[in-house]
Amino acid sequence: MEIKQNILNAVNEWLTPTFDAATQLAVKELIAGSPKELEESFYKDLEFGTGGMRGVMGVGNNRINKYTLGKSTQGLSDYLHKAFPNQPLKAAIAYDCRHNSDTLAKLVADVFSANGIEVYLFSELRPTPELSFAVKHLGCQCGIVLTASHNPPEYNGYKVYWEDGGQIVPPEDEAIINGIEKLNFNQIKFEANEDLIHYIGAEVDAAFIKSSIENASFNTPAEAKENLNVVFTSLHGTSITLVPDTLSQAGYSNVHIVEEQRVPNGDFPTVKSPNPEEPEALTMALALADKTNADIVIGTDPDCDRLGIAVRNNEGQMTLLNGNQTMILMTAFLLEKWKNAGKINGKQFVGSTIVSTPMMMELATNYDVECKVGLTGFKWIAKMIKDFPEQEFIGGGEESFGYMVGDAVRDKDAVAATLLICEVAAQAKAKGSTVYKELLQLYVENGFYKEFLVSITKKGMEGLQEINQMMIDLRENPLKEINGQRVIIVEDYQSSVAKNLLDGSESAMDIPKSNVLIYYTEDGSKICARPSGTEPKIKFYISVNTILDDVADFKEVEAVLDQKIKNIITAMQLK
Repeated sequence: MEIKQNILNAVNEWLTPTFDAATQLAVKELIAGSPKELEESFYKDLEFGTGGMRGVMGVGNNRINKYTLGKSTQGLSDYLHKAFPNQPLKAAIAYDCRHNSDTLAKLVADVFSANGIEVYLFSELRPTPELSFAVKHLGCQCGIVLTASHNPPEYNGYKVYWEDGGQIVPPEDEAIINGIEKLNFNQIKFEANEDLIHYIGAEVDAAFIKSSIENASFNTPAEAKENLNVVFTSLHGTSITLVPDTLSQAGYSNVHIVEEQRVPNGDFPTVKSPNPEEPEALTMALALADKTNADIVIGTDPDCDRLGIAVRNNEGQMTLLNGNQTMILMTAFLLEKWKNAGKINGKQFVGSTIVSTPMMMELATNYDVECKVGLTGFKWIAKMIKDFPEQEFIGGGEESFGYMVGDAVRDKDAVAATLLICEVAAQAKAKGSTVYKELLQLYVENGFYKEFLVSITKKGMEGLQEINQMMIDLRENPLKEINGQRVIIVEDYQSSVAKNLLDGSESAMDIPKSNVLIYYTEDGSKICARPSGTEPKIKFYISVNTILDDVADFKEVEAVLDQKIKNIITAMQLK
């Protein structure tokens, strides 16, 4: 196959003495044996998406390796010196269970130290939320975690956190990226100053667990905690280092761990995907739940920022909850606790995102609390906390199975969220209810909202082009009707314009630009189209709603909403 000139230029650069012999050899092997893989490895630079930089490991500027991460760290180091002049600089680094995460974390530490930056490197793998906590706890200006979250085993990644513990957002992200792009690979300083690298672990663990318990515990009686029967799986990830200890110290002793998935393993041998959004990932946990008659199943992704939950329905069968449902349950619980404590005075808010359930706004309104809605990704919820210091953040989440309790951690946090959902379940059981019954009652009080995600995978260079074309088509030929319902408003977050299709009026949206389109129909349905920032996918988020007068009508009304979702999928040809 013919290789484009820009790709050849990039390949030739990687054959120069700037790159070590092993890297040059790997490039030559691609040239000789895999021209398609060569093209995929070099056709573009890895980009920062909603969750940082994430990609397949290997040689090339479109791959995760010592040079792409070294260049990013060098650019970040340069920016830190400009942003914090004449200050002693400190960075914290953590890593997950993925292949090469430990060596890549040490490489990042080396580059920081070579640039005169003091480094606090976790001595072993740790959950991502602990890195967010450690940045503030240790007084660092930034933090890095080496993780690819729930991506397949061949992936790794690099998330950048700022001094507030949140991921980088404008204007820092743009300035950092611009600096990285101007660098040449031969400008990376790889020679470590070992005197500036400190290894951390137990002390930060203890502080993090203490903080998690303080933020996510709400006076649940000891007997109620003991009576809650929990099954937990770490899905071969980092949560095994902290979640069992956190639950134990909080008083939850009746916890059964899926032993086959206890040991961290970057191959994730017992699952197709280590993603708690996928029902298959919790198969072993559900089997253990039936064996132990558990009340709740909790599974976390490899870097322990997302959690999947299953609870018993009214027939006693384990039922998987989606991210919107768990977000609603935990937010409602927090709001009720804050209300009962007399802490709601008009200066509080909860956070959500544009692709998550609109039920969050209904719920917040019923407690006279503001619901701020931002772009996809918890960095935008963290930014809300920073931008509105006069307000108190109660909690927030998004549909992708993440939740943040309070502001000690400025990212989605499956450690605190695991404890919080156990509090919800234990208190419900103590009063003769269940998590499932609590959810149905919330539907009666706030409206029955049901969501569904259609995720279409398009891999590689051609896949990216297909995804881009799908978004172009949706913009140039906007849908005027979906499932027999008129589209009344189209929000285009790339142009920051909301257009009313009924009268043709347009209004500006005061929110950062993003490649997202949202359609609203006259019956209250909402359909969002968004390319993933971290995976080769385009996602369509569908939300429908209606009134639920009585929990006894739940199944009948749910069937109506399910059919409406199916009709929307068919109408939009999303199968």
